[in-house]
Amino acid sequence: MLNTVNRAHQLDILECIANLSTNEVATAPSIANKILDTLPLDVWSNPDLRWLDPGTKTGVFLREAAKRLLAGLADVIPDEDARRKHIYTHMLFGFPITELTGQISRRTLYYTKDASQPNQSVVEFDSPEGNIPFVRFEHTYKGSSTNCSICGAKKGVLDRGQDKDNHAYSFIHDKEVHSMRFDVIVGNPPYQLGDGGGGKGTSAKPIYHLFVNQAFKLKPKYVAMIIPSRWFSGGKGLDDFREKMLTSTKFRKLVDYTDAKEVFPGTQIKGGVCYFLWDSQYDGPCEIVRIQNGEIGTSVKRHLNAHGKVFIRFNEAAPILERVLDKSGEFLSNQVTSRNAFNILSNFSDYKDSKFDGAIEFYCVDGVKWIPRESINRNVGLIDRWKTLIPKAGPGNDGYPHKILGEPLVAGPGSVCSETYLVVGDYETEQEAKNMQSFLRTRFARFMIALVKNTQNLTKSGFEFTPKLPIDSNWTDEKLFAYYGIGLEEQEFINTIVKPMAGPENV
Repeated sequence: MLNTVNRAHQLDILECIANLSTNEVATAPSIANKILDTLPLDVWSNPDLRWLDPGTKTGVFLREAAKRLLAGLADVIPDEDARRKHIYTHMLFGFPITELTGQISRRTLYYTKDASQPNQSVVEFDSPEGNIPFVRFEHTYKGSSTNCSICGAKKGVLDRGQDKDNHAYSFIHDKEVHSMRFDVIVGNPPYQLGDGGGGKGTSAKPIYHLFVNQAFKLKPKYVAMIIPSRWFSGGKGLDDFREKMLTSTKFRKLVDYTDAKEVFPGTQIKGGVCYFLWDSQYDGPCEIVRIQNGEIGTSVKRHLNAHGKVFIRFNEAAPILERVLDKSGEFLSNQVTSRNAFNILSNFSDYKDSKFDGAIEFYCVDGVKWIPRESINRNVGLIDRWKTLIPKAGPGNDGYPHKILGEPLVAGPGSVCSETYLVVGDYETEQEAKNMQSFLRTRFARFMIALVKNTQNLTKSGFEFTPKLPIDSNWTDEKLFAYYGIGLEEQEFINTIVKPMAGPENV
């Protein structure tokens, strides 16, 4: 039987293993241990708990849990061989996401991909897969639907034969899971599902929330997972999940990384990532910690839904927001147009480069072009108004500070835009439109938008906390800070989130 040894002086290959794809992100041992640290100390000395990693890729969570249990159960099960056998055979379980990750996870936890091999596996099992079996499942299509009723996978795209992964993950597709008992569920589930299974492209849809929901359904004592932070703002199938998360009072801790590269170097996960501890016996506010540029922010306990359906990830922002809400009657979300104001898609290309009879200006991804006035069938009344436009897609940088918004533009009468832009407001005069343009350039306005927007795309809901102010004068940060009583320390904090934006004369 193999003995447990201290390998602290050796390089841990799991610290530098590459990600399998955009949706299958490997977790470094250092991060796995931070997540395990959120659990109460008594779990490590309780021999009756059953642990599960529902989407294991490298087996790192199970391995690190095993190390802690071997030490924590020393007094409960003094004999080392008996203790090891109990932990590995009765306490630790994993559902691999693919055949390959099953082999990797067994190699990590058991020291061999065949757990039935005596003198090779840390504990000898009856089956080669031990407690980490990969079981292939198929997607479920009901009636004439072309999408899996469980995960939404497109029919015929991921069903590519038995020799290829179909990403029908067992934890959410296997009905027998519903009757299983696990006390502690930990891990890093798959994040998204794309047409080809790699999660790339605009068709990629979130899937991590299905793993979290399934974990809750099993009624464990604890759930500790790391997932993308995009759920903070909802969207694309996440609105119900966001409401469920925000209204729960069972979250003990939430640690938020605004830039995912601090956790997963070389991986781009828009909006950052977070890990949490959910405790079935807890009822109260959540301890919230934000980590930005390697610095750990102030820890604050507050309810996740303290500001309605929007989660405020910046603890320092809460008092500023409350002051703005108290003093503001209306907000820009009431006047910003919905997506695609003039019913012209971003990839529209049937335009002219120069003006012609009956043409109107057309603001699009390729610049300012010309299209026939009669081609517009939506919001026709806005054509001959002055308009302030903002790009729907903001800067791609996840690190702070950044600009939050793309460059706001002023479009004159006789103009429209594609869905590349949102119409923030329409006005009688050019000066009013320019005043709105100046307002959107202020750090204050972009900060209020940043409280809602933690993804690249902007919608009208992103202006939910941005006050609608009189637009007959030119607003500056100095005026806004004075109006809302935002002191120097709060201004300095805003500066750590929002970069300055050049004025019209510098654009």
